[in-house]
Amino acid sequence: MEVSLQKIFEIWLSGGWVMVPLFLLSFLLYTQAFRLVLSIMDTKLPSNEEFAWREWVLEPEKAKGKIKEIICYTQENTQSIEYVRMRFDEIRITQLATIQQQLKFVKCLVAAAPLLGLLGTVLGMLQTFLGISTSGGVETAAVVASGISEALVTTETGLTIALPALFMVMFIQRQTHQEEAKLARLESLTLTCLNLGAKNSIPN
Repeated sequence: MEVSLQKIFEIWLSGGWVMVPLFLLSFLLYTQAFRLVLSIMDTKLPSNEEFAWREWVLEPEKAKGKIKEIICYTQENTQSIEYVRMRFDEIRITQLATIQQQLKFVKCLVAAAPLLGLLGTVLGMLQTFLGISTSGGVETAAVVASGISEALVTTETGLTIALPALFMVMFIQRQTHQEEAKLARLESLTLTCLNLGAKNSIPN
């Protein structure tokens, strides 16, 4: 185990100073990505209970969990249909729009990782060409090997950071779109029930 860690550390050092910002970028990237995953899972509405939404909209006290909070909030002191729509818009802004804004920052970090790795590649190749032009004999081979190692390690690290994060971004986007669709269905159902209730309350 100690040998493996030492080898990993040596490979890490062979990437040059670019490995330091790559490490900081990866830490920030995955911290933000995992936080967004937890946020979207916390705001997730249960899809296996959609059959009961209509009953819950008509009788909010029977609802449960996150959806009960939404139904009660959107129907509290209901003044008009527009008022209910405004409440649903507030929920979208506070829950989904915030996640989408933060997701843009995560996407920027994902795009920056391979570019930063490419910077290390360029620096490594420059070191290689400089070694070829200024050294001779055995020294040339050592300098060239060091430069190529730096170029390859930084490129590989940048891609290794970006690829898993890209799948996390796709997962967050998919979950966000699903929650938007669920919230839209709940809003439509709420407005339909309130309209029917308003019509039924009109005396003949």
